[in-house]
Amino acid sequence: MNTATQLHINAFLFGAGHHTMGWRHPDSSADRVGDIAYFEELAQLAESGCLDAVFFADGHSINRQYSAGVPGLLEPITALSAMARATHHIGLVTTVSSSFYTPFHAARMLASLDHISGGRAGANIVTSMFDAEAQNHGMTALPPHAERYERADEFVHVIAQLWDSWSDDALPRDRENGTFIDPGHIRPIHHEGKYFSVAGPLNVPRSTQGRPVLFQAGSSEAGREFAARWAEAIYSVSWDKDSALEFAADMHRRLARAGRGETAVPILPGLVTYIGATHAEALEKKRVLDAFLDIDAAIAQLNIFTGQDYTNHELDEPVVALPAAELFTGPQGRYLTVQRIIETKHPTLRELLGFLAAGGGHATMIGTPATVADEIQDWFESVACDGFNLMCPAYPESLKDFVELVVPILQQRGLFRTAYPGSTLRETLGLRRPAVRNLTGHAR
Repeated sequence: MNTATQLHINAFLFGAGHHTMGWRHPDSSADRVGDIAYFEELAQLAESGCLDAVFFADGHSINRQYSAGVPGLLEPITALSAMARATHHIGLVTTVSSSFYTPFHAARMLASLDHISGGRAGANIVTSMFDAEAQNHGMTALPPHAERYERADEFVHVIAQLWDSWSDDALPRDRENGTFIDPGHIRPIHHEGKYFSVAGPLNVPRSTQGRPVLFQAGSSEAGREFAARWAEAIYSVSWDKDSALEFAADMHRRLARAGRGETAVPILPGLVTYIGATHAEALEKKRVLDAFLDIDAAIAQLNIFTGQDYTNHELDEPVVALPAAELFTGPQGRYLTVQRIIETKHPTLRELLGFLAAGGGHATMIGTPATVADEIQDWFESVACDGFNLMCPAYPESLKDFVELVVPILQQRGLFRTAYPGSTLRETLGLRRPAVRNLTGHAR
């Protein structure tokens, strides 16, 4: 049994939905993906189901060769700041690239979001994936994978120091003595490292929850070690329960080696759901979206995710095993997932594209509200995960199905909250409020 008593569930917001071609449906929300009111409504819907957080992934380039893709049209921290004003309890998580941001800039923006939201901010720290992104930041290509994670390690070390450069007593606001800030409780960090030189202090004080929650989503060796050192919650990619069990066991071992074995770090694999009154109805919802799949565009995307060229591969011929993941310089998590699908399903190219149509190979549960709740409960009680990062194939319909049909069943079984435990994301995730740490690492 899982030692946690209740699930954690995030909603990963993405365009009109995570089905790559679902946006082509005449009733889709494709016309609203640049409308902040649309995302505010999605956040409010997720909050009505007491979900932990909404999450935005982010990239720093656009793939002009993939015309069917729905790009993110709003910068996430800006969008989440607006969404903070439209919600009250739900967490607000964004991707932040350690390869392109400076620590001071990232720390300041995230701390500001934390204040605007009343302590509900979180950041998924990534090293970025594509050379096209690097070319928008004065580079010709991304640095090697190991170097990117070395930079990320220093990046997080610095932003944590910046967030702790103010104590909780730094703002006395003493009108009588004319003291708004207490300089004795605000200090520089004097960081001089391989990648960054940052004097500090930050010019934003600590928030209600102390500092934003740090998430991590890398599946590579370097990514897992990074998560073991820094992550307070982990987004993962697991095609099936067995792979989720392997990942969770591996992360628990790494956390223990990092001296964090007693620290609660929720592991949240991605989850795609199709929910109907009957299993046949749920399958029909998937079939309707799959009918819009553009084979050429899907192959182009698969080529990006694997570094292989399937352009001339026969659709109904089997896909051969992929090379070792260590030889691939792109997104490791997605690559490992495709590799797992090929190894376990031995699919034809057409079948592989079908598996990847929604969620890119994340766990997919299809059925009635009760059977989907059964699968979720099975994963949770098997200690395969602490919850899920919900990747709805079509927004808002799929999210509405989950919130209105599945969540009440999980609540009735005592597996999910019926009310938020507090006002901050840390309280929702069951994480402690971190103490301010000085430069030698001691709490003060």
